[in-house]
Amino acid sequence: MAISVVMPALEMAQETGKLLAWRKKEGDIVTKGEPLLEIETDKAVVEIESPAGGILAGVKSHEGAVVPVGEIIAWIVAPGEQPPASSAAATPTGRTKTEQPKVSAPAGVSASSPAPSSINISPKARRLAKEHGIDITQIRGTGPEGSITTEDVLAAKESASSTPSTDSKIPTPLSSGPAALSAVARLMAERTAKSWTTVPHFFVVRDADSSALLDFQKKIKAQLQTSVSASPTITDCLIGLVARTLQRHPALNASWTGDNIRINPEINISLAIAVPDGVVAPVIQKAHAATLAEIATQRSALAARARSGKLTPADLSGGTFTISNLGMLKVDAFTAIISPPQAAVLAVGAISDRVVAVGGQPAVRPMMTLSLSSDHRVIDGARAAAFLNDLVEAIREPEEWLRL
Repeated sequence: MAISVVMPALEMAQETGKLLAWRKKEGDIVTKGEPLLEIETDKAVVEIESPAGGILAGVKSHEGAVVPVGEIIAWIVAPGEQPPASSAAATPTGRTKTEQPKVSAPAGVSASSPAPSSINISPKARRLAKEHGIDITQIRGTGPEGSITTEDVLAAKESASSTPSTDSKIPTPLSSGPAALSAVARLMAERTAKSWTTVPHFFVVRDADSSALLDFQKKIKAQLQTSVSASPTITDCLIGLVARTLQRHPALNASWTGDNIRINPEINISLAIAVPDGVVAPVIQKAHAATLAEIATQRSALAARARSGKLTPADLSGGTFTISNLGMLKVDAFTAIISPPQAAVLAVGAISDRVVAVGGQPAVRPMMTLSLSSDHRVIDGARAAAFLNDLVEAIREPEEWLRL
């Protein structure tokens, strides 16, 4: 019996997936569980395993195609068996199945103009169309059951932008036109805009003497360089110190659920990492219980997968607090935007020599600026200040807080 290979739904509200590569060619023998293809979602590139053993046949989608969730893209058949002639899309979980009239209008334009409320369109696509002033009655959906996806809205937007206005009196600049955004960049733009406009941010800033932290990192790097695959960095030390400080301040490790506050039982630190087309935040799981060597190993593996575009949904899920460190880029200080439903994010600046007062006398010390962004619905100023004060003390005495 033929087994269908469909575009999977790997994330909530996922509507499409981009087929990046087939690991097998049509006609190849495959075994159940072996890598079959790679897809790109809004968050990551994911390797998909074969759902059954047999022969890959009836490939309908090729590399580079953007495919609606639930659509059949190929079949696994037995030797001598032919794939089914029909490969209608499966209905994605959570999407209402509605009847759509068949039309013969050109792609991107509907044959008629039904009422907007009766059109089968995802909430995300409807919101995007409203933001850009796109008439959804003039869009022909390419999703399951003729539904309109975000890709359809973006295509309509690009088409409208590329059509010159006949009554325009202003010359078009050579650099004009829509800039194509990757899935990661588009998601980052949407989330940061929503967070900044809906979350009541407030900021607390402290400077920390990093002398002991630098000495500690150098010492443990020498101790662990032959026993671990990744030498602990300043960032690794900060992850460990932040996680242990959060144990004393659970309100900072909480989430806003819309009408109440949830205290998270585990401390999972999201680490902002720059990639060519945006920023991703893979998660150091259970950082409060991990040794420094374990944190370094996790962080190194996640960073490598982020740079190669191989992060999985599991790598990006479960974060309860975020650290964004721009110190390696020589940034002295900055403030960061919270990633809901998390309640806080710590922005870390560069460690640099500054003249400070020590015992009433001027002295040069390696200093670091920490900026804590907090959600005022979850955290008040006193709690934010108490957390930051304890973190500064931990940075001054890292050996008392961290386990190798």
